[in-house]
Amino acid sequence: MQVPARPVSRRGLLRGAAVAAGAAAVAIGATGTAAAADASVTATAPDGSTTITMSLTGGVLSWSARRGGATVVDSSALGLRLSDGTMLGRSGTVVTSYQHWTTSNTWTPVYGRNATVRDWYQEMRWNLQDTATLTDFSVQIRAYPTGVAFRYVLLDKGTATIADELTTFVLPDSTLVYSARDEDVYNPVVPGAIPSTGSSSTDTGPLTDLPLTATYASGGLIACVCESSRVNFPRLMLSSVSGQPNTLAAFLMEHTARGSGTVQTASTVTTPFATPWRVLVTGSTHAELVDNAELVLNLAPASALADTSWIKPGKVFRCNLTTADGTAGVDFAVARGLQYIEYDAGWYGPEGSTTDATRPIDAIDLPSVISYATSKGVGVLLYVNRIALTSPDTLFALYRSWGVTGVKLGFINDGTQAMTNQITGWAKTAAAHSLLIDMHDDVRPFGYERTYPNWVSLEGVRGNEHFPTASHNVTLPFARNIGGPMDYTICYGQSRDQTTDVHQMAMAAVYYQPLNFLYWYDSPSKYANTANWPGLPWFDSIPTTWDESRTLDGSIGQYVAVARRKGTTWYLAAMTDESARTLSLPLSFLGSGDWTATVYADGTPGTSAYQTPVVKSTRTVTSATVLSMAMAPSGGQAVVLKPN
Repeated sequence: MQVPARPVSRRGLLRGAAVAAGAAAVAIGATGTAAAADASVTATAPDGSTTITMSLTGGVLSWSARRGGATVVDSSALGLRLSDGTMLGRSGTVVTSYQHWTTSNTWTPVYGRNATVRDWYQEMRWNLQDTATLTDFSVQIRAYPTGVAFRYVLLDKGTATIADELTTFVLPDSTLVYSARDEDVYNPVVPGAIPSTGSSSTDTGPLTDLPLTATYASGGLIACVCESSRVNFPRLMLSSVSGQPNTLAAFLMEHTARGSGTVQTASTVTTPFATPWRVLVTGSTHAELVDNAELVLNLAPASALADTSWIKPGKVFRCNLTTADGTAGVDFAVARGLQYIEYDAGWYGPEGSTTDATRPIDAIDLPSVISYATSKGVGVLLYVNRIALTSPDTLFALYRSWGVTGVKLGFINDGTQAMTNQITGWAKTAAAHSLLIDMHDDVRPFGYERTYPNWVSLEGVRGNEHFPTASHNVTLPFARNIGGPMDYTICYGQSRDQTTDVHQMAMAAVYYQPLNFLYWYDSPSKYANTANWPGLPWFDSIPTTWDESRTLDGSIGQYVAVARRKGTTWYLAAMTDESARTLSLPLSFLGSGDWTATVYADGTPGTSAYQTPVVKSTRTVTSATVLSMAMAPSGGQAVVLKPN
């Protein structure tokens, strides 16, 4: 990736500019190259809430971050190791020039949590040189009201091979991190106790995937480590460090997450080249962290698509693998306000062995189903296992000629530089054929839904089809979902659920999932008697993208309450862990006048959580109302608020 064009900035040799920024001055030689000396610069969010500091001490680079005066990351290492052994930032580093600026603008996403996003930050940039090899590089640091970020830029024109990233995250005492690898559940541990995992065909060690959330001993402070703008580079994991109980170290994946494909121990890039942003989304409260997640998008490249009018997020129903089930699914979608049906694994043959994804099985007359769906205004999505993607351009062109709306890709092999390029290439190719794309299994977010907004969703999480605990479900808003959209199939009315039906309903508003699969494992006939399913109108009406979002309360792994607005209607939902809980939530976000609240609440708890009934009621509220939201164990509440 090319280094972006330099914005209007205050630029100069380090002496004047560093003093202006409140940093220690460095002596400048006659050639304009800084002599080896100690210095530091601090980027401060324009509202003063967060800071990130970059320091040079004895030729060695380090960084630290704070929020509200509290330490988020203590003094930690910066640097890259090249394949020839060069250790950029670890010794003999000097500053050659310095830049800084403040940026404030807003942009309009194709879809998202909010109708507009503010991009407001201060950036500090040191241009640096490794004195032993005369390699020129840069480190950029940014401070936003929502968190901090940094990245490395190799400046010399040509090529370079990056063997490792030397970044560390030194966390304060008593910090816990919510560790999860692949599609496991989140496990709160001290940084030095991430369990060792892996196999002979995967990366091994005490490794955790991103997003990684950290909670702190002091107050409600919380942070989530993510990455953004990962292009032509391997995925970042974090590792415990032996003998350093508070430290996490960067680990660039060398194997794919699923252990197939070429092993890459280094990444060759064309320079100038910018690494992905290392992002620390922060919040002074757990609820604030959820609302700050758009930081990942702000750091990603702007949309590469001139025309995005065809990109329509929405709700999806998965059909059984027959023609009749497809047409019944279309009718169900029309009746229930869904935008898409999908044929999942098996529509072109046995999963994992059939590689010809151009011919449906005999039980599906795909042209007739697509024709019928199109006549009803319903789109059709098709699942494709990655082993059938030998020629994605040809396959996607064929699907588009059939009238298919999008593809759901399965068993994605994220991890290495080559797989990053393949994943971003699939999104780009799908866009060229006006296809939505949803990537499943162990692929992780990095903000690219901004660059290619047809990449509308991805999984990268232990899914709801595993029927996890309520505690898992109320961890996700503060962890995986911070990184980006999350395809988390909603299993309403399932006897295998460990939660109440209202808990499942609440997911549709609590989680950010612009492509939302509803009624997973079900068929339309199950809901023919609507009197048995009082929650259906909630799913009928709820959108998947929003004009405004506010997280009202929450604590990771315990409970969460989120309000989201589309047009003039608010959707408020709350979820709890295995403990019964009552939240008192002010409705001060409402406009003036009276509002009708349609409330879906847990009834008297059943013997098992899934047997707890849904109780529907209505009441009149105003912006002065404090709504009492009572939830059963593993329960929830869902409320539609419409102005009278």
